[in-house]
Amino acid sequence: MKESQVNRLQLSHNKFILKKSLFVRDVIRDRWLYAILLPGFLYFVIFKYVPMAGLAMAFEDYKPHLGFMGSPWVGFKHFERFFTEPQFWELFRNTLLLAVYNLLFFFPIPIVLALMLNEVRNQVFKRFAQTLLYLPHFVSWVVAVGIFYILFTTEGGIVNEYIRQLGLEKIPFLLSEDWFRPMIIGQSIWKEAGWGTIIFLAALSGVDLQLYEAARMDGAGRWRQLWHITLPAIRSTVVILFILRLGSFLDTGFEHIFLMLNSMNREVGEVFDTYVYTKGLTQGQYSYSAAVGLFKSLVGLVLVLLSNWIAKKFGEEGVY
Repeated sequence: MKESQVNRLQLSHNKFILKKSLFVRDVIRDRWLYAILLPGFLYFVIFKYVPMAGLAMAFEDYKPHLGFMGSPWVGFKHFERFFTEPQFWELFRNTLLLAVYNLLFFFPIPIVLALMLNEVRNQVFKRFAQTLLYLPHFVSWVVAVGIFYILFTTEGGIVNEYIRQLGLEKIPFLLSEDWFRPMIIGQSIWKEAGWGTIIFLAALSGVDLQLYEAARMDGAGRWRQLWHITLPAIRSTVVILFILRLGSFLDTGFEHIFLMLNSMNREVGEVFDTYVYTKGLTQGQYSYSAAVGLFKSLVGLVLVLLSNWIAKKFGEEGVY
């Protein structure tokens, strides 16, 4: 080996030793800060990473009495079955449409609400409005769907009774395929949009008020202040939340969809989440349902990595 190569290896080794000693020194110096971090770290290890070992069943013919180690390995058999199932494209279409509608209609609503609340100057009214907007978040999906059932059912529902009084025919909102997706998106907005404003309001509270004062002195109206000060101030928050949202792009919410499903709208309402439940828990096909769930997670991971890369290309911070 040449002398120059030996010197480079020695230099690299010295750098590694130096970094290691600096790391140990930093850990000892900030030991109490690391101690505060420890419970959160252990939570994620125990409840988020350890259960990932169960994903192994997606590559096995899992038998509960044999366990993970004793069940036979089958490679990508369950993935091949899933992608060749006649129902795959129907599930993919239903899930994708709901996910896209959520991004188009649900995601912007908390931003708009936060901007509107930020313009309210009467603090009493602002607190009252915020409380009203937050309350639906604490209602379970069972109760939320029940409320919508009372409102929209054709058997004495308030909305259909009003339509009947107008001389029109009742609309089967809860049984119609055409109304299934609007109902799902509408319920999500009603229940979660107000809660989603919290982060944006927090971001808006950090905007320097002197910027608005300077803009007013320059003759800028409310719309110009909104366009040139407020929106740029929350742009990074919007981008980060959008990236995080893409991480659960195909998660349409099992409980919500399951409660709204019936035999009349199943063709447009069956999504990956309900399919996993049907195959996994009611039919005992654990390995197959694990493969479907893993596919969903991988799609979310790819979308997060891709969107984060694009965000950084455009000068945003991204999530990591």
